[in-house]
Amino acid sequence: MFPEMVVTGYSVEDLALRDGFVSASTKATHHLAGRLAAEGLAHLPVVVGFLGRRKGPGPRFGQPSGAPQNSLAVLHEGRIRLVSAKHHLPNYGVFDEFRYFVPGDTLPLLRLHGADIAFAICEDLWQDGGPVAAAADAGAGMLITLNGSPYERHKDDVRLDLCRRRARELGAAIGYVNMTGGQDDLVFEGDSLIVDADGELVARAAQFDEELLVTDVELPRAEDTSWRADEAGGFRVVRYTVSDRAPAPYEARPPSLTPRRDPLNDLGEVYSALVAGVRDHVRKNGFTSVLVGVSGGADSALTATIAADAVGADAVHALVMPGRGSDPEALDDAEDLIKRQGLTRRLYPVDRLLDALESTITVAGAGGGEDLLEQARGVLLKALSREEGHLVLATGDKSELAMGLCAHHGDGAGAYAPLRDCWKTLVRELARWRNSQSPTTDGAPPMPERALVRESARGWDAVDSAPERPGYEVLDGLLDAYIGTDHGASDLTAAGFAPDLVRHVVRLVDRAEHQRRQYPPGPKITKRTLGRDRRLPITNRWLL
Repeated sequence: MFPEMVVTGYSVEDLALRDGFVSASTKATHHLAGRLAAEGLAHLPVVVGFLGRRKGPGPRFGQPSGAPQNSLAVLHEGRIRLVSAKHHLPNYGVFDEFRYFVPGDTLPLLRLHGADIAFAICEDLWQDGGPVAAAADAGAGMLITLNGSPYERHKDDVRLDLCRRRARELGAAIGYVNMTGGQDDLVFEGDSLIVDADGELVARAAQFDEELLVTDVELPRAEDTSWRADEAGGFRVVRYTVSDRAPAPYEARPPSLTPRRDPLNDLGEVYSALVAGVRDHVRKNGFTSVLVGVSGGADSALTATIAADAVGADAVHALVMPGRGSDPEALDDAEDLIKRQGLTRRLYPVDRLLDALESTITVAGAGGGEDLLEQARGVLLKALSREEGHLVLATGDKSELAMGLCAHHGDGAGAYAPLRDCWKTLVRELARWRNSQSPTTDGAPPMPERALVRESARGWDAVDSAPERPGYEVLDGLLDAYIGTDHGASDLTAAGFAPDLVRHVVRLVDRAEHQRRQYPPGPKITKRTLGRDRRLPITNRWLL
């Protein structure tokens, strides 16, 4: 069993609407069946997710052109033996499957060693009815789902509880096969699992590591199906038999319940997700090195450390860019960070660039000067990226991005943003967690402690009569309540936040949508990110 859309990767977005891409996916799946047979694996039934196309009636009004489907295929003896498609198409959060696919209406049933195994795809398991109910009506002894379920904090326990509940409802074992790796702003952590018909955990794979999980499952012998109709729960049942006879008794392998070297805690999971997102974005887009502007603050320190863990310290080019007014302590901390981790140090003073900009542009007030300094640094990052082929990592966090304090030419300069979905408080928690893990070669933590507590007041006074800046615990709590729940100003005030603070923060957030549209993608780790999860018009007059 392999994950959802494993042949193409997930999500393919508008590639699903290209006829040539759909045809190539189908051709690749046929080729895979032949390759398995050619390499001596013809006897082994293999199930893969791929992009297919509905057969039958032509295009229908309101459906994607070409009728693409999020499909699965059973490969056996060198051929595709069964094809079925996802029925429930999610259309919330980062998912937009109504745009790309048409739903399936069949239930695939595979007879293997005398047991009947049904298959479904991702959202089909989460929704009542549909293929899950059909599998029960068809008398399946096991239901296996192919999944491309993105990582979110605390989601692994939700998945396990779902599988346990469905198993008890069906009276059948559940296999949950999930993708691993990064794709643009999505990260998949694996954590595949199997529960028996009573909902008891039988086996569980690791998080954030590719692996082949092998286990034994005891299933009931299938009944004679000659009397059964080829319909169950409103779905047409498509069947394929590999073997009717149960295997001879043999010694079962011990189950793999916790193969993880050290079970990850909450911060360990988040950090691993960020590393996986950076590693795969760099690798899958053909880069071998990254460029990070290090300033001596927590955001750039954590970004550089994540990058070092993802691609290796020698492949991280840490750019130190001192300019007029730079904090000497911050520069010292930036240099210390580079030395501790063995990053590739690049020193580029920006005063001459700043002089050139100021001689050309009339700067109104000190704020304009700070803005030009950030632009000068952004110019350097982009120029070195073009000249030397590094992927630039933006260093801004979710708190700054939410309030428009993360200008695209400063902290937002880059092609990928590891901290895009991390509140400032989480950034500091992650940094301290990473410092508590494996130290550097000389026994020191990878990030200087002073860098993790440095405050930045940049941009807070962007609106006249700004209230006194609260601590990040309060500020992030307010931002999370506003962005994560869509509560209005009156609800936020009723929840205990100061009215002046609510008005100021909401105004900063709402007027910064255009900046967020220019910001690079980054790994999603929360239920609601700033981007595909939250889509607001740039041009609007609605306030509070």
